[in-house]
Amino acid sequence: MRDHDIPAPQRRGRGKSRFDDDEPDFLKRGRHTPPTLTDPDAEPEAEDAWSSWDQAVHGPEPHPEWLVTELAARDTELGVLKTGKEADVHLVRRAVPGTDRACLLAVKRYRDAQHRLFHRDAGYLEGRRVRRSREMRAMTGRTAFGRQMIAGQWAAAEFAALSQLWEIGAASGRIAVPYPVQLLGTELMLEFVGDAEAGEAAPRLAQVRPDDDELRDLWDQLVEALTVLARAGYAHGDLSPYNLLVHAGRLVMIDLPQVVDVVANPQGAEFLARDVRVVAAWFTARGMPATVTDPMALTEALLREAGIR
Repeated sequence: MRDHDIPAPQRRGRGKSRFDDDEPDFLKRGRHTPPTLTDPDAEPEAEDAWSSWDQAVHGPEPHPEWLVTELAARDTELGVLKTGKEADVHLVRRAVPGTDRACLLAVKRYRDAQHRLFHRDAGYLEGRRVRRSREMRAMTGRTAFGRQMIAGQWAAAEFAALSQLWEIGAASGRIAVPYPVQLLGTELMLEFVGDAEAGEAAPRLAQVRPDDDELRDLWDQLVEALTVLARAGYAHGDLSPYNLLVHAGRLVMIDLPQVVDVVANPQGAEFLARDVRVVAAWFTARGMPATVTDPMALTEALLREAGIR
């Protein structure tokens, strides 16, 4: 059940998901109770919720200065940024009433057990393991509980990958990803990448029309980012011009729930090669020399960086 399906009094408290007693540990969080207020006018509006910061897993420290972490903050839904088969991305404003403390967040909510998850998800999940055999059986059999487990794995995998890549990017400047603000069950809060004043998301690579110099710069940024991923042991798993943003001249990689461990996953090298083919074809179609974007040469170089060649 998604937030817009829940009556306002329940949504404000973000009620506990209805799993059985074997709910996985990373989905078990203390549920937030709004502070007791003597002024009834101070209660959040129907479309607002109290900040869930105190019940979530947090992103890497030090937290960015722009991020609002105060528990008195309220989260206000501003609309949907993107809809998909597996998850919807919402725009949320987190602000502390009576102050100028506010930030925009992109909130990715994975679909519940009644909705279809990633196509070919078995291939992506290879190399990922859970500790209890009952959970593994449920995931393999795609029971309702198992599907919720898989959704939780997508969210947790994306949060972990973004956290690691954010730290690498902050230290080296060689890869840009949205800051992972927090993880709560199957809800992932991320830095909003775009024009915060207008609430407009940065364009996807597929939408931009760069000149020759800009195109070459974006290609160089992409190769650098893929190299960082490979050295960390990852392939994006579903890379395309639609999950790369261009913001202030910087290429920003998004949508990493299906991130693949290229060493542990038997199909890891194939996922990496497919990522390279797709993005190389886009750059070649826009005028980059095929000798520069040669997907076979780049794939081999990335596999060496990953230590499997």
